[in-house]
Amino acid sequence: MQQAWEKVSGYLIQYGLNVIAAILIFIIGKWVAHIIANLIEKAMMKSKLNRTLVVFLKNMAYFGILVFVVIAALNKLGIETNSFIAIIGAAGLAVGLALQGSLANFAAGVMIVIFQPFGVDDLIEAGGAIGVVNEIQIFSTIMTTQEGKKVIMPNSKITSDKIVIHKNAASKV
Repeated sequence: MQQAWEKVSGYLIQYGLNVIAAILIFIIGKWVAHIIANLIEKAMMKSKLNRTLVVFLKNMAYFGILVFVVIAALNKLGIETNSFIAIIGAAGLAVGLALQGSLANFAAGVMIVIFQPFGVDDLIEAGGAIGVVNEIQIFSTIMTTQEGKKVIMPNSKITSDKIVIHKNAASKV
């Protein structure tokens, strides 16, 4: 009986410490992810980036770090994480291929927001349309034509061709 108790207590100590360590890794990692995400948000807000882009990138950073934290915690528990990493990589590739058009629009939207070739209330000719820019969103730009029509143009179409900009020409439409 004494031998059985020693064996059980040995397992409890060994695996109990691993469970406690995994929980600590998760809690501390989640806290660090939150701090890093907030630092990223503050840095981007100081550089006066679009609020939509800031929130999106903050969330991407937080969840990206959190994935690594969960994998580290599972690894501490003794679970093989190689297959999880392979699954995450394959899922990322599949999502990237499925959303390549949206990702192209997102990348173009980021370029428009960062480089600001034109702004709201500018009269532009882009992507086969002429109009006054009402709003620049992360995936599309909304314009009003001279006929009063609302045009929602994918950002990738705008950045893939020439852009003619007539600064502060909103009153001409």
